[in-house]
Amino acid sequence: MLKDIVLVQKRELEERPQERYVERKVLVSWEPGDDLIKVITGPRRAGKSFYAVHLIQQTGSYGYVNFDDERLAAVGDYDEIIGAVNAVYGNPRCLLFDEIQNLPRWELFVNRLQRQGFRLLITGSNANLLSSELATHLTGRHSAHVLFPFSFSEFLAASGDETVERTAVEKMAALSVYAEQGGYPEPLLKQIDRRDYLRTLLQSTLYKDIVKRFRIRSVQGIEDLTLYLMSNIAREYSLNAVAVVTKCRSVHTVDKYIRYLQEAYLVFSIPRFSFKVKEQAGRNRKIYCTDNGLAAAAGCRFSADRGALYENLVAVALKKEEISGWISLFYWQSPQHEEVDFVVKEGLQVARLIQVCFDISDPKTLKREMRALVKASQELHCDELLLLNERIDRTETFAWQGVERPIRLLPLWSFLENRWGRGAEG
Repeated sequence: MLKDIVLVQKRELEERPQERYVERKVLVSWEPGDDLIKVITGPRRAGKSFYAVHLIQQTGSYGYVNFDDERLAAVGDYDEIIGAVNAVYGNPRCLLFDEIQNLPRWELFVNRLQRQGFRLLITGSNANLLSSELATHLTGRHSAHVLFPFSFSEFLAASGDETVERTAVEKMAALSVYAEQGGYPEPLLKQIDRRDYLRTLLQSTLYKDIVKRFRIRSVQGIEDLTLYLMSNIAREYSLNAVAVVTKCRSVHTVDKYIRYLQEAYLVFSIPRFSFKVKEQAGRNRKIYCTDNGLAAAAGCRFSADRGALYENLVAVALKKEEISGWISLFYWQSPQHEEVDFVVKEGLQVARLIQVCFDISDPKTLKREMRALVKASQELHCDELLLLNERIDRTETFAWQGVERPIRLLPLWSFLENRWGRGAEG
């Protein structure tokens, strides 16, 4: 029985090299003699398995098991899994375990195999595989990496001829499409109906990774919450307000459900900046979705709100850097409700302030965005100010109440195209 499952999975795997592969900007290397457990995690269908197969093929002989299969969840003796892999693949010492979070007590199994000398590459669609708990789960040495749907540079590679350099106007046009459609690989590479695909993916993630795993009885409650959050990306929220709007039973329930959604890589939130940690913990947060296309498929307000779509793209790019350990991410708000979208900390220092505004052609809009940056600059003692927009590329000095600061105006496509090179993985 187990051998048959592994054999069928091997046949499916052998068909994958026929599919087009777009090189991912994930900094994972696997050198000879490297015995670190490689952990690749991220949203479902973001391309983890496809990438992992290309990575492990560098080792030569390997075995593969996909645990996103209900028949494997019932296995009691994990040695039977290794026996089936040995029978099908000929006693490999390198193993790829896909969607490992579906296997009960997976960490004990993986640790034992590493002690026995196996080289392991595992993937999972649960953020706990990248949390501080991972070091506790995996007593052996490991390296963790996150793979999101296509970044903008990967989207460009997937949607055109990689050998032809695009003009700034062409990249701007591509960004407009990317902002609405997102970066999930399959709809782009296989020309399938994107909206139906993403709606089905969302439902599958909700039920497989959340409802089933956490035994949620009020399915309607978490569906309503997901719809509300994805219809309000780039907006501030409070647990009390969300509890009222979504008719969830309590603030505690809302908080718990949002954590579940974050663990499944559907959404993430960033806190409002404060120098006082306790004060920061009690403040509202802003919600974002891990992919624009997924939010557009689930939500209902995006066709006209280019500003929210653009801000979400920046949030995702910066979130990858935060997961990689390069930065800490916040937003800033003054007592007068002026706002700066992103406060980027490196260590203990505020390194840069980033404002996102789709259209700054109106002088009043430009002045408002620059004034917020300058005020935040004074309060947070940061001089690197960036205003991302659709097309303008220049540095402009802005004065407000006797304070002068240079502000870099930069097209969003230029910012996004170069993010992967600095610690971002995805």
